[in-house]
Amino acid sequence: MKLLNFMNEQGWTLGVRIEQGVINVQAAIKALGDKSEQPVLTSVQTVINGGQAVVDELHNLIKLVLADDSVSAECLVDEKSLTIGPAVTYPNKMICVGLNYRKHAEETNSPIPEYPILFNKFNNALNGHGHDVYLPKVSKMVDYEAELVIVIGMEAKYVAKEDALKYVFGYCNGNDLSARDLQKRTQQWLLGKSCDGFGPIGPYLVTADEVGDPNNLDIKCLVNGEVRQHSNTADMIFNVAEIVSYTSQHMTLVPGDIIFTGTPAGVVMGYPIDKQIFLQPGDQVTIEIEKLGSLTNHMVGE
Repeated sequence: MKLLNFMNEQGWTLGVRIEQGVINVQAAIKALGDKSEQPVLTSVQTVINGGQAVVDELHNLIKLVLADDSVSAECLVDEKSLTIGPAVTYPNKMICVGLNYRKHAEETNSPIPEYPILFNKFNNALNGHGHDVYLPKVSKMVDYEAELVIVIGMEAKYVAKEDALKYVFGYCNGNDLSARDLQKRTQQWLLGKSCDGFGPIGPYLVTADEVGDPNNLDIKCLVNGEVRQHSNTADMIFNVAEIVSYTSQHMTLVPGDIIFTGTPAGVVMGYPIDKQIFLQPGDQVTIEIEKLGSLTNHMVGE
């Protein structure tokens, strides 16, 4: 199932992407009346909190909508008309893994990590599909990073690796935008990673059952239509289960937490210095991961 948040008069609301368009879930519940057994679902977070039972109810809702043309007419909307928000709007934690693709570690002349390198972004970095990213005036070296993002579905603490995928609700595209000059200013990466809007995720949160094996997904980054990164999540040093398990040994993960899992080779920082051209105002960056759709943002001067 592909879930998304989009803007209406009351704020962010819940949508489900199907072949025919996007179902406005609140409008569908209202149109179905007594036929719908759905509780009030206002955002993707309410579905994550409800778990598989709510996902199953949404599957039933889709069937009811498609079975009634009058209901479909009231609640099916064209995705292109929507202002889409971050796939998860209020994560408790935004965790990132650094240097987690072998070829990326090699291109930056970094040693292969013995343990996952964890750092964080903050909620100010959250951004959505189709939204602008403002290149901060304090940086001249903003880089793209295509990443698979894990969304946690259940509270997880001291989770064994063999059980870790049970705690994953789903996945989405992410772009771990990075101001390299700020990132490398000190040994702590946080400053270069947490500028406003530097964490676009989406457009969809795709449930884990629809994604299947997260460790075998094609992943790309395109800048102005040119492929800059093209790899597979199989190149990860630490796979999804290992990341979730390792992180849970040190902090409690809660529903809606997101984990950026690292980026493949092809970032600007990995080029020879004389070929490093960082993101400029007017650039369009698209992240495409198999089964997750496309996440596009435009770069704008601050």
